[in-house]
Amino acid sequence: MVMTSHSTALAANPVLRVPPASPAAAAAYFGASLAFHADVSDVASALAADGDPGFVVLDSRSTASWDQGHIPGAVHLPTALIPEQAAALLDPAVPVVTYCWGPGCNGATRAALALAQLGFQVKEMLGGFEYWVREGFGYETWEGGERRTADPLTAPVDAADCGC
Repeated sequence: MVMTSHSTALAANPVLRVPPASPAAAAAYFGASLAFHADVSDVASALAADGDPGFVVLDSRSTASWDQGHIPGAVHLPTALIPEQAAALLDPAVPVVTYCWGPGCNGATRAALALAQLGFQVKEMLGGFEYWVREGFGYETWEGGERRTADPLTAPVDAADCGC
């Protein structure tokens, strides 16, 4: 096989050393990813719209974490309690969006797994509570409501949405 300068450059490039998936495989993968995940901005937009968003938000963290701050209207159900309490707190006909601390925490993933094993439709909110706060959305603590200025590295300044 004769390597061209283009294929030599690709072989040395760490990004393209493993070639991209075919368009069909990429469409299947990314479509599946969207079936399993929601982002903070989309969750906030759906919750802010008039009417029922069609899902419930579930905070899977500890009580101390919940008291420190949580999404308004979220259901508090620590992951360890899901098997015993989910049926009493959640409607199995309503999809659940789980969240935990943030990208460095897989608590929302564990909660989503526990709920799926009980028969619930579930998505995980990417970014968790950290990105909810960093994007400037309001949250509640044991002392009341709070909101921080949006971090310009995670959300556009003075714009309704990121345009994604």
